Amino acid sequence: MLITRQWERRVSTFVDEIDETHTMSFDIATFHAEAVRTPSHEDVAEMRELLVETLEDAGLEPEVDDLGNVLASKGDGEPHLVLNTHIDTVAPHVPYERDGDVVRGRGACDAKGPLAALLAAFLRVDPTAGKLTLAITPDEETLMTGAAGLQDRLSADGYIVGEPTDLDVCIAARGQCEGTITIEGESGHAASVPAEKNPVFGLEHVLEALRTYDDEAGPGEDDVLGEPKLTPTVLEGGEAPNRVPETCRFTFDRRSVPPETADSFREGLETHLERAVAEESELEVTVDLIRPDTPFPKAFVTDEDDELVGTLHEASGGDVRPFGAATEAGFFADDAPTVVFGPGVLADEKGGVAHAQREYVRLPEVEEAADALEATLLELGA
Repeated sequence: MLITRQWERRVSTFVDEIDETHTMSFDIATFHAEAVRTPSHEDVAEMRELLVETLEDAGLEPEVDDLGNVLASKGDGEPHLVLNTHIDTVAPHVPYERDGDVVRGRGACDAKGPLAALLAAFLRVDPTAGKLTLAITPDEETLMTGAAGLQDRLSADGYIVGEPTDLDVCIAARGQCEGTITIEGESGHAASVPAEKNPVFGLEHVLEALRTYDDEAGPGEDDVLGEPKLTPTVLEGGEAPNRVPETCRFTFDRRSVPPETADSFREGLETHLERAVAEESELEVTVDLIRPDTPFPKAFVTDEDDELVGTLHEASGGDVRPFGAATEAGFFADDAPTVVFGPGVLADEKGGVAHAQREYVRLPEVEEAADALEATLLELGA
């Protein structure tokens, strides 16, 4: 009976600890499974509800702001550290599957694996002096208005942005923007429009100008990120084989390095194109950003010697390197040191993983990421 009563007291104490902290009941694998099962490629409402309910079950009072961001905080001192990632995914939805430690499905690594790790660390750490904020955005894969809006709301001493980095600490990423290049000429019968007024002939001059832009007018190579990249991706023009179109249009993708911004790139490219095309033809060229009212992420580079980088590097055991894709981190890096970190990979030896039909993550890596994040937050005094 004595043993039984002692065991009952131990169980009672254990349950009280769960009730008091609300964190011991959070299971990474269970949350991750529910998250991957929840489609969020078209509408994030159900996924956001899952996140909010999980935080409320932990005794917190999360806020959903006007842009759809989910925010929750602990503590009210310094340093202030922010954990950020997103709940939306690309289309199409890929159903959840689990094979041992491997979870497959849309969002498994981008970014519901990082989300599970960030959330676990956030729930485990109770700041004694500092402040810890979880800031989860709704539209990283599309407009990024959520992260852009957080720039005006958050001021911190460091940001950790969850993305699949294979547990490496990524200190930089190129920026990204998209736009169109319109070549305007003279429309008419194919037998009568002169070559110098035919926008189709203008394509060769524009393509050559795109090839030479970074050598002649671009920002140059960055020590960490390397060279920027300018890629034409879509070509439109013409309706009939015997008629010259009035316009031709390129769509382009730009991956930038500091100090270039989307606006400075547009202005520089337009000037470069006008000069190049004017020398060869009578055509007009204009450059427009797609979704001009939508923010594009800027390139960023965090000092490799920063304390946040060193602490997370030591805790995770991963490499320190640039991130291979665009990320919301660029919205935060002007405020404080920012790194990108999480379980999973963008691609493996077989090809693409994130955004691919075969998207997967290994659960032990999600657990390792959570442990590394928890250790980092505690070491930094959050």
